[in-house]
Amino acid sequence: MSQALDVTRDLVRGGLERARYLTTPRVETALYLALAIEKPLLIEGPAGAGKTEIGKVLAETLQTELVRLQCYEGLDEAKALYEWNYQKQLLRIQADRASDLQWSEVSQHIFSRDYLLERPLLHAITAPRKVVLLIDEVDKADEEFEAFLLEVLSDFQVSIPELGTVPARHRPVVVLTSNRARELSDALKRRCLYLYLDFPGVEIEQQIIRLKVPELDAALREQVARFVYGLRKLDLRKVPSIAEVLDWARALRTLNIRELDTVAVRQTLNLVLKHEEDLRKADGKIGSLLATAARRAT
Repeated sequence: MSQALDVTRDLVRGGLERARYLTTPRVETALYLALAIEKPLLIEGPAGAGKTEIGKVLAETLQTELVRLQCYEGLDEAKALYEWNYQKQLLRIQADRASDLQWSEVSQHIFSRDYLLERPLLHAITAPRKVVLLIDEVDKADEEFEAFLLEVLSDFQVSIPELGTVPARHRPVVVLTSNRARELSDALKRRCLYLYLDFPGVEIEQQIIRLKVPELDAALREQVARFVYGLRKLDLRKVPSIAEVLDWARALRTLNIRELDTVAVRQTLNLVLKHEEDLRKADGKIGSLLATAARRAT
């Protein structure tokens, strides 16, 4: 049974603000509509752009549980939905046989809810109150799992052969994220509202740094945001995530660095670039990136 939410734009905006998650009207609108019309929200974009954080912020805004399913290659229904507690079943079988019970009686015991291990999907459906179900990096799962997931999201009920059909007690708020490692099916996209989330521009990234690392000098904050903006334009194996930029800002503050220069960047660039080839590629660009950041900051 669906449990309607009293959702307003102010609720969404206020929740984002309280969680110190800076965003845009387009993102706010997508979140509002996902809650208001109760449709899954598929968020695509580069790794580290803040997609997963949206699920966490929604759970905080709604003051409910966040149920996270981390996808990976080879993920199957058993790991995502449920498994039987085989050790507990075996112990019960041994005890029942010692009592000379018939198999029909034994099976009633061992295939009951007491012996079921709920995985994220089943937990989200059977939870006593509406939860936020975060299906993270769905593009890493196989196409077969995607087809199964589509069925679950269409009906919000699951079939357990030994127990029958289990409908959702409360329809969960569903957020799916994708780094676009592979193209998702049109069927899944039709089932969801869609949002593309890119890295923030310089101005918003400055605001994020100000919120998360308030001790950092304003001029250095702008330098960092503009330098990282230039870094992300390079052909890197892995561009810096927002979390890594914040780590860099905290490190600069800890090292009492007041201004970015070549020495400071070379000493600390490994906090935002995590591959040797990226570090080598960026090393030859440090001077031009600093010059561009300095010109725009003046």
